Amino acid sequence: MRFCSLGSGSGGNATAIEASQGITSTCVLIDCGFSERELKRRLARAGLVPEDLQALFITHEHGDHVGCALALSQRYRIPLWTSRGTWRAIASTRNAAAFDQALLHLCRNGDLLELGDLQLQPFAVPHDANEPLQLRASDGQRRFGLLTDTGSSTPALIAELQGCNAMLLECNHDEDMLRAGRYPPSLKRRILGSHGHLSNAAAAQILADCQHAGLKRVAAAHLSEQNNTPALAALALASALGAAPEDILVASQAEGLAWQSV
Repeated sequence: MRFCSLGSGSGGNATAIEASQGITSTCVLIDCGFSERELKRRLARAGLVPEDLQALFITHEHGDHVGCALALSQRYRIPLWTSRGTWRAIASTRNAAAFDQALLHLCRNGDLLELGDLQLQPFAVPHDANEPLQLRASDGQRRFGLLTDTGSSTPALIAELQGCNAMLLECNHDEDMLRAGRYPPSLKRRILGSHGHLSNAAAAQILADCQHAGLKRVAAAHLSEQNNTPALAALALASALGAAPEDILVASQAEGLAWQSV
């Protein structure tokens, strides 16, 4: 099993997960937060085309995660998975009336999605969206945890991420940079709130709570371009693991993150 980020941040998010079992393979795209043209460019950079995707999974309805999902799903007949609450939110703000409902699959916290060589287990997170979900993925042997767009840790969230061999973990902001920055007070309160985004320190605590000998690969994601730096995010996560900052990967907005084995 392997994963890559096509881009991560407020300008757009998409993560590909692929598992292979002998002669078969399954590739799923988690979030689709770019224009169709830009997404295809980023897929090509990762050696993929839309026809390689067996499913799209949308974690929540914010534009930097939905992007071209409906158009891509319909054009290439790719099944689209999301929560009922997320779908209602998408349908209320986008032209979803023409979307082929045969492509739509609804899921919820705790479901187990069997998609070819991949098993996806969505779990609920606190974020200012309608029924947002994040994911744990497995090929039957290895586990990958994806956690972004989350305001705070919960015991249930920590339980879902136990035993992961690799994680892509939101490090949205450094609290001092955010508090001293130019964002208006209302936006600062939203980001810092329990349903906002994870700070470096909060992400580091989640990582410490999930640490085990089999956790070999950790990547920081969804960094704010104004209120964080790759060096600060890597230092925070490395400190939680007792590792060196250079051992932490960082997914960028422009370049994403190249394929990584789980």
